[in-house]
Amino acid sequence: MANRHLSRTIAMQTLYQWDFNNKEEADLDKLLEYNLQEFAPGFKDEGFARHLIDGVLKNKKEIDELIRKYATEWPIEQITIIDRNILRIGIYELKFDPEIPSKVAINEAIEVAKTYGGESSGKFVNGVLGAIYKEMEKKGEIKE
Repeated sequence: MANRHLSRTIAMQTLYQWDFNNKEEADLDKLLEYNLQEFAPGFKDEGFARHLIDGVLKNKKEIDELIRKYATEWPIEQITIIDRNILRIGIYELKFDPEIPSKVAINEAIEVAKTYGGESSGKFVNGVLGAIYKEMEKKGEIKE
């Protein structure tokens, strides 16, 4: 598994646990450290998982608004916790992280969704991120 892909998986797991446990932000450092030790002992990601988590939390309000706008059939509270947090990471990378190319953000989110989400998670994540991508394309905001 590529380093950044593994970091995205660790970030998703950490955000999943945080979300599942009623968003107690004080526990995030402990959750991240635990997940790094449990799922990737000895792995050094140079802080990329933490960067993703911090980026999601910093932009959470706008990210959740985008989920509401582009996943109109699903109230955000009814989206599975896994899919919701995969979307949050994907939208953060797509819209807010200037270092990640747009297509990489989408492809990585889809792969994580296929691996850890339900049967239709990959298609769902692809649909939401694809709609955001099209809007960004119209505005000239695509990152190569």
